[in-house]
Amino acid sequence: MAKTAMEMVLEAKAQVENVSPKQAFEEFKASKAVLLDVREPVEWESHIEGAVQVPRGLLEFAADPTSPRHKAELDPASRVIVFCRSGARSSLAAYTLKTMGFEKVANLDGGFNAWKEAGLPISEHHGDI
Repeated sequence: MAKTAMEMVLEAKAQVENVSPKQAFEEFKASKAVLLDVREPVEWESHIEGAVQVPRGLLEFAADPTSPRHKAELDPASRVIVFCRSGARSSLAAYTLKTMGFEKVANLDGGFNAWKEAGLPISEHHGDI
């Protein structure tokens, strides 16, 4: 039976650890986690300084150590906390990373919106991105 996108998101969210913005910030600030922004480039005008930016559509290639597009910051042995705007795409992305062997992956519950609402630091680009 076919699944809806929301059913897939809920299933993925149930399979990965979900962390609060405060917990994600503390782990990131202490250099215990990589923050992975899977939003699209047009969404990166406001961002978390130091987060690794990989559009959701390129995630598998950036996370695969055997791929020429691999991002060195994405180490399957490291803690990776994934976020998007609201937490849906990042739930799917975190689950994908888990299936790729990332054992310490988590989803930022509520995404970038929740991070901003918590008053945590963000950077804004002005002009061209």
